[in-house]
Amino acid sequence: MLIIPKVRGFVCTTAHPVGCEAHVQEQISYVKRQERIANGPKKVLVIGASTGYGLASRITAAFGSNADTLGIFFEKEPEPNRTASAGWYNTVAFEKAAKAEGLYAKSVNGDAFSDAIKEKVIQILKDEVGPVDLVIYSVASPRRTHPKTQYTAKSVLKPIGQTVTEKTLDTDKAEVKTITIEPATPEEIADTVQVMGGEDWEMWLQALEEANLLAKGCKTISYTYIGAKQTWPIYGKAAIGKAKEDLDRAAKALHHYLSAKEGTAYVAVMKAIVTQASSAIPIMPLYISLLYKVMKENGLHEGAIEQIYRLFATQLFNNKPVDAMKRDEAGRIRMDDWELREDIQEKVEDLWAKVDTQNLYEMTDFKGYQADFLKLFGFGFSSVNYEADVNPEVF
Repeated sequence: MLIIPKVRGFVCTTAHPVGCEAHVQEQISYVKRQERIANGPKKVLVIGASTGYGLASRITAAFGSNADTLGIFFEKEPEPNRTASAGWYNTVAFEKAAKAEGLYAKSVNGDAFSDAIKEKVIQILKDEVGPVDLVIYSVASPRRTHPKTQYTAKSVLKPIGQTVTEKTLDTDKAEVKTITIEPATPEEIADTVQVMGGEDWEMWLQALEEANLLAKGCKTISYTYIGAKQTWPIYGKAAIGKAKEDLDRAAKALHHYLSAKEGTAYVAVMKAIVTQASSAIPIMPLYISLLYKVMKENGLHEGAIEQIYRLFATQLFNNKPVDAMKRDEAGRIRMDDWELREDIQEKVEDLWAKVDTQNLYEMTDFKGYQADFLKLFGFGFSSVNYEADVNPEVF
């Protein structure tokens, strides 16, 4: 079939298998061009492994330090006349590349929040991998069914305590407009913490430890975003922000929990990039488009793979003492340091005040935003013939 992008708002309902492979190969090639991570991990579990920072972590571990990897994700498989989700194709491409270099690479497709998937993963680790020395937790989901209570919580993208009216970008119409968002209720805030907070991360590590599957010195890390003041009302100081605070709580608890085996737990604050998750958050597409323009002009722009390689090479695996790492008062590793540079944010704020529909392409890098969005689904690669007939059922 001929596969073309079908975009509705922040969702692309098609994915191109050849394009997704090109995207994965682009990231692999980047890691291979960098210095090897000499003290990097060797057996890695990535929970949320198919897109964004989770996929970049799996690629960096495998091709930056020859790690064996087990990846967990929840993706749609292909049908004869319907494409799989991009994450499914990304994983096929990753496994193909990893196995070609003699690396162990296996994946489990299912609900990472469930006990059944945890049990399945633990059995695979027991049978095929052994104790892991790095656990990446990079799950982004709009809902979570609690494995004990069976209650399904849904996260919301709402402020706390006040109605917020702010600029946003209608990416379908390339139109800058205002959006008004009502505050979250206490129940919605609690549900958002249940979905996006740290409880499931803790459950994974506890299950692994009980199964004797955490190696001595094991590290675990979860990714978060805080952002600048333009995004605080809907992100950092909103319902999602409360969930991110719960990640900090979980990291401290896990750090204490892992200390007996000289292990560590971290939250890493990443910079804003185009992901399937960030595209769904009001205000973020406009902020990211402005940020891209300013950071590219200053030679500071990074995508997911550049961020994760820098995290691994300069923070997690360089034998620095913990107090020499780029950490803030809450103990988080700050990889958003370039985004939050004073000169970068001053310029973004200046452009934010001036941007409108008429000057959108002049004031922002919306073209770069659009290109990165389509790349998430395998579109826009010059090496791919998008007029060719493609079998969506790639195995």
